[in-house]
Amino acid sequence: MSTMQSQAQYVLRTVEERGIRFVQLWFTDVLGRHKAFHVTPAELEDALDQGMTFDGSAIDGFSRVQESDVLARPDLTTFQLLPWYEQGAGVARVFCDIVNIDGTPFEGCPRQQLRRVLGAAREQGYTFFVAPEIEYFYFNDLDPSHAPQPTDRGSYFDLLPDDTASQLRRRTVLTLEEMGIGVEHAQHEDAPGQHEIDLRYTDALTMADTVMSVRHVVKELARQSGVAASFMPKPLAGVQGSGMHTHLSLWRDETNAFIGDGPHGLSPVATKFIAGLVHHAPEITAITNQWVNSYKRLVPGGEAPVGASWARHDAAALVRVPSVKPGRIDSTRLEYRSPDPAANPYLAFAVMLAAGLRGVNGDYELPVEGARTAQLPQSLAEALDLMESSTLLHETLGAHQVEWFLRNKRAEWDSYRGQVTAFELERYLPLL
Repeated sequence: MSTMQSQAQYVLRTVEERGIRFVQLWFTDVLGRHKAFHVTPAELEDALDQGMTFDGSAIDGFSRVQESDVLARPDLTTFQLLPWYEQGAGVARVFCDIVNIDGTPFEGCPRQQLRRVLGAAREQGYTFFVAPEIEYFYFNDLDPSHAPQPTDRGSYFDLLPDDTASQLRRRTVLTLEEMGIGVEHAQHEDAPGQHEIDLRYTDALTMADTVMSVRHVVKELARQSGVAASFMPKPLAGVQGSGMHTHLSLWRDETNAFIGDGPHGLSPVATKFIAGLVHHAPEITAITNQWVNSYKRLVPGGEAPVGASWARHDAAALVRVPSVKPGRIDSTRLEYRSPDPAANPYLAFAVMLAAGLRGVNGDYELPVEGARTAQLPQSLAEALDLMESSTLLHETLGAHQVEWFLRNKRAEWDSYRGQVTAFELERYLPLL
């Protein structure tokens, strides 16, 4: 019996034994939005065996009308029960890869693009591990007619009374652990209502799936508690926005390839990886920070980076080299600090890896520590111009995704710049 057949039998047996009533087949569009089919146990065997055919032109960034049909093929290794549903009326989920009808990888699928970049790294002997720190807010509601109201007034690491937010964050961590998702720690962040969940490192494909799961779990459990969660990068003026600082390492032959005798205990592979990240950072920012609102977080004066630099201790550096605990040399890693939690994790991890590998394989010079070599884009429009001219992004994401992404995001920018904001009315209407 093949591995795939045994995995399918395990899934079918689990569905029967645990009284699962629906299985959600999850996938992701180019912008990182969650999509799903819902199938009953009666239809599950065919779905696992054949996948689900659908009209790709109905999903943003997938197919044009003339090339519409694609197939969602479940990755059975990702099957997992969703523990917040009642026993006996349960729901499970499984992630899907999107393929063409002939079975070849579909170029509009973000998960497939990450697979491709990871495959290129594997051909060089590397496995890419990541560990993101996901920040988000709890608000009383998400009514756009008024400013969002945080559910608490806490700040960094506050141990608050057992209020709604504290209970909710604790319940979220326990739910993630029940789903097999490792959480390193969770805490209150700097701004009122802002919280953080740090995930235990794993391979990049598993982690991209995990980030999608975390966003879904956080929002669902918040909804059940009568509040709202948001991963918007900058929902409140005057306080920090939400980032997704991502810890990165390359491993070869089960050994951390970033360990060495260079600065801060780094190997030449690690310093070259830094050089690649710093060099290509401006052109990949459209992917790691893909929304108009993302650029209201990347402003001077906060802890979010505004320039391409690296350092050991500077929290505003783009690439930071975290300290390693005594006896924990295997945890040597880099931290890339510009991404926000509303990014598409598949594409974000893909471009970070591609940029770093360009440094590893190229003749890039490591900049002086703390020196800013370039400014990050200051708006989505600027980021898109850099993306359009980027050979790296065209090679990493493919013409299909780059073309659609640019078209969609330029429409977003045009819509945004046509708005008259409250800031303009308050500042200019009485004056001019």
